[in-house]
Amino acid sequence: MAGRGAGTGTKTPPAENGKGFTLIEVLIAIFLLMVALVGLASVTVSVIKGNDLSKMVTTATTLAKEKMEVLKNAGATGYTTDAALSVGSHTDSVGTPYTRQWKVGAVGTTSPDNDTGKMKKITVTVSWSWNGKAHNVALHTILSNPS
Repeated sequence: MAGRGAGTGTKTPPAENGKGFTLIEVLIAIFLLMVALVGLASVTVSVIKGNDLSKMVTTATTLAKEKMEVLKNAGATGYTTDAALSVGSHTDSVGTPYTRQWKVGAVGTTSPDNDTGKMKKITVTVSWSWNGKAHNVALHTILSNPS
């Protein structure tokens, strides 16, 4: 006796001959693909947020370095006369969302480290708020009197 459908002119349906996919196999494949795409989308959002924060940190660091260089240059010519180098806290405007502050003070608490006529400790801090959280970048240096 010949195999099923042999010599009768009829074709065997795909499910019976093992070729093709069933509906349930296709639905499972689509479900797995959707789970993978949703996971990929959430990773993409995290990467974009990370890039935004990195950009803000880079901008803040640049603003702090810029001010630090200005203060170092002022120290070369006006160590005792430049208002920006007077002992205390200072602020200037750098644009939204950043706030730039610098503090000038003594290097230490005991003599001779507390003599600001010889050395000054400068701390430049740039602060900003992002996604409801406060962030800041701080740079420190010690400036000596050139004379």
